[in-house]
Amino acid sequence: MNPQTRGTPGTPGTPDARGTLDLDKLFAARLHAARVRPYLATALFALHTVASRRVPTMAVDRHWRVYVSPAFVDRTPVEELAGVWVHEVSHLLRDHHGRSDRVARERGLTGRAERLRMNIAADCEINDDVFGDGLVRPEGAVEPAALRLPEGELMEEYLRRFALGPYIRHLAWLDCGSGADGLEREWDLGPDGAHGLSAQERDAVRFRVAQGITGRPGDAPEGWRRWAQEVFHPPQPWRELLGAAVRSAASAPGVGEDYTYGRPSRRSAGVPGVVLPSLRRRPPRVSVIIDTSGSVSDTELGSALLEVAAISRAVGGRRDLVSVLSCDAAARTVHPLCRAEGIPLVGGGGTDLRTGFARALRARPRPDVVVALTDGQTPWPDTRPPCRTVVGLFPRQQAAGSWDEDDPDYAPDSPPAWARVVDIGSAPAVR
Repeated sequence: MNPQTRGTPGTPGTPDARGTLDLDKLFAARLHAARVRPYLATALFALHTVASRRVPTMAVDRHWRVYVSPAFVDRTPVEELAGVWVHEVSHLLRDHHGRSDRVARERGLTGRAERLRMNIAADCEINDDVFGDGLVRPEGAVEPAALRLPEGELMEEYLRRFALGPYIRHLAWLDCGSGADGLEREWDLGPDGAHGLSAQERDAVRFRVAQGITGRPGDAPEGWRRWAQEVFHPPQPWRELLGAAVRSAASAPGVGEDYTYGRPSRRSAGVPGVVLPSLRRRPPRVSVIIDTSGSVSDTELGSALLEVAAISRAVGGRRDLVSVLSCDAAARTVHPLCRAEGIPLVGGGGTDLRTGFARALRARPRPDVVVALTDGQTPWPDTRPPCRTVVGLFPRQQAAGSWDEDDPDYAPDSPPAWARVVDIGSAPAVR
């Protein structure tokens, strides 16, 4: 993928001499990519090709156009071009442009240097498992190991792990376009240009690709399978409400505050001979209790794991500050949040989340926020926990008085007034 690697521009028969793009070679590479990655075929053939001498290699914009350097096509073997096709369309399927824009707003990242860093982080997310099994790794492709980074992480996590410096100076040429980092280029045709896909068409392509992955899950790497599950779990207003409720609880007065002598208070100057501590704010710790009783379905448990990842993002992406506890009638082992899909959800019996609350509050250090994801069929603590509490309720459509087949007269208690309640998967409601 490095434009400086192979070929001599200007020699007879090259695009620089004849001034045209070798579409036969380029489309043969796309066909090869579709054969070895059939679940990506819909996305590959949805891209519209635009010849451009301004791009170093190949680049995409957010409207699903792929800009191609004729010289790059000429000097690159078909097998490597196929890898570049898959790489570029992966940026669009994974919404790297939209995610980069959100990260830039949340973290105050500006300028081309930061966008280059986002492009590198997005490449690491894609390239750690995309090649092999018939797809050749293009020369110059950025992989996490080359930057001394672990595999299997997301763009947002890689961004926290490295900064621009001498050891990545050789990547200054990298440019996968605005479809990779959200920053428009001078060669972009823009939203009003020809052959761009509408938002509805882009969503339809993603849905078709996700269908292909879930239909034959053994053919796709783990990262793609995780992506497909998230496509089938589209963002809804309740997710925004849950994230807002967690952020509100985590930023409330007193949460995550403590005194420290590491930076003495400025008031010490008024008390000679006495060093006063200052009040400093630290990132909030969140404990998530997942209801694993028999009344909670496997689908809802899968949804709960996705909510755990969303909760991590709501508190700034610090997974080390989020712990997960599964609970039915008894509290299970507390797990630190490393990868949500690796958390064992053990249970299947009755429901008593009071044991989960007690276990979460015994942790040291104690959580600043407790989030309970449940269907609500549980007794609740008699006293208010000494921290903020958010309850995510899975929907139950049964009529009143039909909550329990063994006891038709049983009706669960409503969540207590001291908890912030969000109805998950139903009409937006916050109580």
